[in-house]
Amino acid sequence: MKYVVVEINGSQYKVAEGEELAVDKIESEKGKKLTFDKVLLIVDEKKRQIGSPLVKGAKVTAEILEQFKDKKIRVATYKAKSRYRRVIGHRSQLTRIKINKITVS
Repeated sequence: MKYVVVEINGSQYKVAEGEELAVDKIESEKGKKLTFDKVLLIVDEKKRQIGSPLVKGAKVTAEILEQFKDKKIRVATYKAKSRYRRVIGHRSQLTRIKINKITVS
């Protein structure tokens, strides 16, 4: 099994070909092809390539499947002895992408 560690929007993800994953929002429309060239690690069946800091000539191509919001999380704050309570919610903006091809030159 071949997989790579790639940096997308400042976060690192372990991805393989054909895999779908949700990343922080990418400002683009559905169906657009993307290329990520910040590949940090490549692991194949027999060999590994570790970048210093990046692997030269390696690229990951992906396609945007959808833009969506994550499920809501609730954040509660509380101060003792002062009757102060506050609950707020937050929903992260995410993008679902599909990894089409990993190329190494």
